[in-house]
Amino acid sequence: KIEGGRFRLDIKKKFFTMRVVEHWNRLPREVVDAPSLETFKARLDEALSNLI
Repeated sequence: KIEGGRFRLDIKKKFFTMRVVEHWNRLPREVVDAPSLETFKARLDEALSNLI
């Protein structure tokens, strides 16, 4: 899991890296721990298709 920081300035909340932390942490563990990019993509597609 990735921890999002707490910032005093609102501008940092808009950074791409800060916006994706919550979404990344919601991914199933088998997607995040994929050994390769190809495996990650396949597992991500499967996880997202289960949401629909």
